[in-house]
Amino acid sequence: MTVEYYGTPVPLNQLASVTIPEPRLLAVTPFDKGAIGAIEKAIQSSDLGITPSNDGQVIRLAFPPLTEERRKDLVKQLHHRAEEGRVAVRNVRRHSKEEMEKLEREGGISQDDLARGEKELQKVTDRFVAEIDEIQGHKEQELMEV
Repeated sequence: MTVEYYGTPVPLNQLASVTIPEPRLLAVTPFDKGAIGAIEKAIQSSDLGITPSNDGQVIRLAFPPLTEERRKDLVKQLHHRAEEGRVAVRNVRRHSKEEMEKLEREGGISQDDLARGEKELQKVTDRFVAEIDEIQGHKEQELMEV
């Protein structure tokens, strides 16, 4: 998030320290107390959907508990991101396989080496796809926990 500070957009982390004193609370402490208004305005205009509270020293952002609808929306986003990860892993596999086939055509490796390499590449791909699936499952359980 950037804050308009003296006419220049400045990243929030360069204007203030952000701490998490409680699980559902963010505290933003500006280095320059004169920037508190600009930081508060930037937070209000962001898409966070949270109204900051300001005591003149610290801006506090209290996050409400997740609703069932929001949890389901986050799970959909999680599935989408996990699929993007799986596609990325498969793209790396495809690129690596093309490189090995090119080496084989140029005489750099034998057909047996190509077959072994493709088998090993598939094992690595399967391992990483399984890891993505495992992380997705854990995160989905965490999100649906009330």
